[in-house]
Amino acid sequence: MMKTIIIGGNAAGMSAAAKLKRLQPDSEIIVYEKSNYLSYAACGLPYLAAGQEIEPGQLIERTKAEFEVAGIKPVLLHEVFKVMPDEKKILVKNLTIGAEFEDSYDKLLVACGARPIVPPFPGVNLQGVLTLKSIEDGVLLKNILLQENINDITIIGGGFIGIELAESLAAAGKKVRIIEMADRILMPFDPELAVFAHQELVKMGVAIKVSEKLESILGADKVEKVATDKGSYVTDVVILAIGVKPATEFIRDAGIHLAKNGAIIIDREMRTNIPDIYAAGDCAEIYNLAKEENSYIALGTNANKGGRIAGENLAGKHIKFRGTLGSAALKVGAMELARTGLSENEAKDLKLDYKTVMVETSNLPLYYPKAASIWFKLIYENGTHRLLGAQGAGQQGVVLRIDVLACAIANKMSAKELGMLDLCYSPPFSTVWDAINVAANAAK
Repeated sequence: MMKTIIIGGNAAGMSAAAKLKRLQPDSEIIVYEKSNYLSYAACGLPYLAAGQEIEPGQLIERTKAEFEVAGIKPVLLHEVFKVMPDEKKILVKNLTIGAEFEDSYDKLLVACGARPIVPPFPGVNLQGVLTLKSIEDGVLLKNILLQENINDITIIGGGFIGIELAESLAAAGKKVRIIEMADRILMPFDPELAVFAHQELVKMGVAIKVSEKLESILGADKVEKVATDKGSYVTDVVILAIGVKPATEFIRDAGIHLAKNGAIIIDREMRTNIPDIYAAGDCAEIYNLAKEENSYIALGTNANKGGRIAGENLAGKHIKFRGTLGSAALKVGAMELARTGLSENEAKDLKLDYKTVMVETSNLPLYYPKAASIWFKLIYENGTHRLLGAQGAGQQGVVLRIDVLACAIANKMSAKELGMLDLCYSPPFSTVWDAINVAANAAK
């Protein structure tokens, strides 16, 4: 009977465990997870933390008991701190009692995820300096934000998590400030689209400080103020949302090849360079279909798909991951923003011969109630007009249209083909020439 050990009990790890068990019901599967939670929807954390009507249990996709009934053995509050490939063993620490022990495997999946980036700013250890990556983080932040004297929140970082937190906290009546070192928020978006999120946040009362760098966090025991290269601000809480890095420090001496940022290098079957060791999720790189090379793209969608493929290949199959397009979306106030494929900056960095077009059109016929403008930017190959990337913003109907454009990129469709694509039409849903058709026909 094959014994598989999985390090990490969230999206990638548990997707792999479930798939492997279905394919090989007699296999022994042990999952070591260092937290007290497994298989949870991490993307719901900003909404849990911001005090919306969400409880921690609602983020659990599948409980420990349910996995156990299926024949999988999740072991919580246990941290793997060393991998020994030559012996096919790992070292594990029981975080409850502190005891350490060895365990052996036939096959190993590293799905340990990522950890928040916490630069060594002066004052970073003060009470009230928080990150948001786990349910424990979300519960702690929620309890702090519910206190009546906590009103002024400073978010360091203008990426997806920072923006989602800012939007939720502003809607809850908090005074929110974002400090972003880059010259704009939402760097995965091109400036023409990111500006819509900026404007919407300002409408909600969020103060956005771009091209500004945090230098220190000030206070006696708890946070009182933040100091940047341009000034200082009184604040009650600081949330670090600078980004994440792969949590792979414990395998640096195991001989597993790592990228510069610490991400595990894998092939399209989720295999590392060491036989019988696989990796998936936020701890690993993943094949980027738009770039035709590996990238580090820490998204829940990629983790789930990578985990599923890892599970199949742990069972002896040789399934290749087709690739990710980095498709992502978020809500900011009344606006939807979404993207897929290459941004213009990425196309430029890859030295591609490309063109762009951006159009403003309508989600519905102008005579129909709630008709509103939506904007789409297409990045396409010069000459062939093959679609390379797409981004959109608007009050309604943007995200699902970006899904259509992701399908078009994955299947190498041209703007000409998209312009005549047969899409549904009915006044409550779209215009007779859908916004996708309109944008594609504007590509010359």
